[in-house]
Amino acid sequence: MPDVRSEWKETTTMSTVPVKKTGATEPVETIEEKFRRLASVWRAETAYVSSSSDLVAHPAFREIVGMGPPIIPLLLRELENRTGHWHRALRQITCTDPVPPADRGNIDKAAEAWLR
Repeated sequence: MPDVRSEWKETTTMSTVPVKKTGATEPVETIEEKFRRLASVWRAETAYVSSSSDLVAHPAFREIVGMGPPIIPLLLRELENRTGHWHRALRQITCTDPVPPADRGNIDKAAEAWLR
């Protein structure tokens, strides 16, 4: 009976290159892409929320604030377009509030104060 192992060695070779790529990484999201994605989620999930404390407690809003100073230009651009309560995120990130006490609660006046 022939030796199957020696026959196998002669006819079979093993690949040293993996068939599937392992450890492949997905493209990394830019800061702006991440901000846009989170802002979209926040807007969609808070569209009918009237409580400002609920708006700023939303996980997407919290994650946006957690992105810190690099997103300040994006937030200011959003304020220029009047797309939301971004003055609240700016206040939390910068630890300042240029909005006069008499104008607090007025989204348009708050935006104007941040854009001056």
